[in-house]
Formats: sequence, structure tokens, C-alpha cells
Amino acid sequence: MIPPVTAALEEALALAQAEERNMKRAVLALRTELELSHAEIQAASARVAQSCVAEAGQLKATIGALREALEHAHVEREVAVQRERASAQQEAQMLRATASALRDELENSRIERERALQADRVAASAEAQELRATVTAIRGEMESQRVHAEQAVQAAVVASHGEIVQLRQTVTSLREAMQMLQIDNNNAITREQRLFADETAQLKNTIQALRDQTECSRQPIPQSTTRT
Repeated sequence: MIPPVTAALEEALALAQAEERNMKRAVLALRTELELSHAEIQAASARVAQSCVAEAGQLKATIGALREALEHAHVEREVAVQRERASAQQEAQMLRATASALRDELENSRIERERALQADRVAASAEAQELRATVTAIRGEMESQRVHAEQAVQAAVVASHGEIVQLRQTVTSLREAMQMLQIDNNNAITREQRLFADETAQLKNTIQALRDQTECSRQPIPQSTTRT
């Protein structure tokens, strides 16, 4: 019989050996995967290197073309600057001549303007005197119209006061007539209500009498006995 301790040790040893085998298989799989990954990295590095070499060649060609274009643009700019300088000098000369002509014209315009202002002052003085006379005449006419307007307003106030008194009297008369009419209407309504109550009472009596007659007619008539 195997002691329990030995059986447990053998079982633990078997488990350890199985785990070792699993670890070896895992290490082998990881090594294989690592080698494949390393090969892929080397292939990718080679492709990147080739791409970088090709791109570097393209960049060199592009830089050369850009350098030539820059030199060409520099030459064209120098030519354009020379043309612009010559054009600017011509334009400056034309502007100087134009400024001189404008200065002369401005001086002549200033002299003519001073003459026109002097004439305007004289005309304005005469017009101001005429306007003062016109204002005085308008003020007199407005004062006269104001007096007439005040008189007309006073007359209208007096007339309207009399009309207001008359209207108040008319309103009082109409109010009294409305009160009388309301009293008559109330009296008429009271009479109608009384007549309606009397007529209703008569109808009720008539209906009761008819009911009594109907009840009497429904009762059987007693038969008389005859002897033979």
C-alpha cells in the first residue's frame, strides 16, 4: 500500500511535469510567433527603406525643380522691379505736373470763391432787410388774426353755453319720460301677471270639473229590476 504522502507527491510531480510540458509548448509557440513577427518587421523595414529611398529621390528632384523655379522667379522679379521703378518715376513726374496744375486751379478757384462770397454777402444783406420787413408785416397780420380768432372763440363759447343749457333741459325731459315709460311698463307687466294667474286658476278649475265629470261617466249605471 502506497503511503498518502507519497501519492500526493507523485500527483504533484505529475502536475508539475504536465505544467512544464505546457510551458514548453507555450514557449515554443511564442518563439515561433516571435520569429514570424521578426521576419515581418524585417520585411516591413526593407519596404520602408525602399520607400524612403524612392521618396528621397523624388524630394531631391522636387528640390532641384523648385530651386530652378526660384532662380527664374528671382530673375523675373528683378526685371519686374526695374519696370516698376521706371513706371513709378514716370508716374511721379506726371503727378508733379498734375499737382502743379491743380495748385494753380485751386488758387484761381479760391479767388473766384472770395468774389462770389462777397457778392453773396451783399445779396444776403439785401435779402435780410427784405425778410425783416416781411416778418414785421406777417407779425402784424398774425396779431390781427389772433384778435379776430379770440372774438370768434368768445362768440362760439357763448353760443355753445346756450346750446349746452338747452341740451341739459332736453336730457332732463327725456330722463323723466323714460322713468314714466318704465313705470307704465311695470304696471302693464303686473296687470298681465294678474290676468295670467286668474286665467290659470280658471283653467285649473275647468280641468278639475272635467275630470270629475269623466269619473262620474265611468261609474256603472245601476240596472232596474222589472217584474213579469
